[in-house]
Amino acid sequence: MTQPITPPRRTSELVVERMEQLIRGGEWPVGTCIPAEPELVRDFGVGRNTIREAVRALEHTGMLQPRRGDGTYVRSANPFAAAMSRGASSAALDLMQVRRALESEAAASAARSASARTRAKLRAVLDRAEAALAAGDLETYTREDVGFHTQLVAAAGNPLMVEIFDGVVEAIAATHAEITATSAAHTGLHPQGHREAIDAIDAGDPEAARAAVNHYIDELEAEIKRA
Repeated sequence: MTQPITPPRRTSELVVERMEQLIRGGEWPVGTCIPAEPELVRDFGVGRNTIREAVRALEHTGMLQPRRGDGTYVRSANPFAAAMSRGASSAALDLMQVRRALESEAAASAARSASARTRAKLRAVLDRAEAALAAGDLETYTREDVGFHTQLVAAAGNPLMVEIFDGVVEAIAATHAEITATSAAHTGLHPQGHREAIDAIDAGDPEAARAAVNHYIDELEAEIKRA
């Protein structure tokens, strides 16, 4: 039986792939303007139309953002986070599903084995998040709350879980200001379940810790659907 012939890849697809590598590798940092079109034509050794097609493709994913009269800027190094920043509710709900799986299991594992020092660090970062919210400092609240969830996953003591979670931290931060922080600003309250998760970890109760995480993920999903 003959093997199907794979069509050659378009040049623009190869340029997109290389541009993504430059963004993810930090050579084109988030927030900076990419080189002008003549430079890209020279550096990639392709025509203007190919460069324009590649740039448009990355603008569509949200990794690049055009600014009229000012060039094209790197918006995100993570395509999933880029989707978040464009307000894609389906992608935001996908993110919640990933978070539920990782954070609930991390909380249960932490309840079994987290040290007193680890538990104290969790309480400290949550205290800072809630204090910032009470003061109306949403920028600090966002940073500290994202830090809490990062610390929660780290408390499981599983390096692979931490590595996987690192891949979605940018996406979490991208949704936080528009969803979590906005909701908290209206209510003045941190989504329920955070403090309960720490209490359950302190008590060595894996099931209660898992339930607490599910509680705050449920609240976040409801807020995304309302938005």
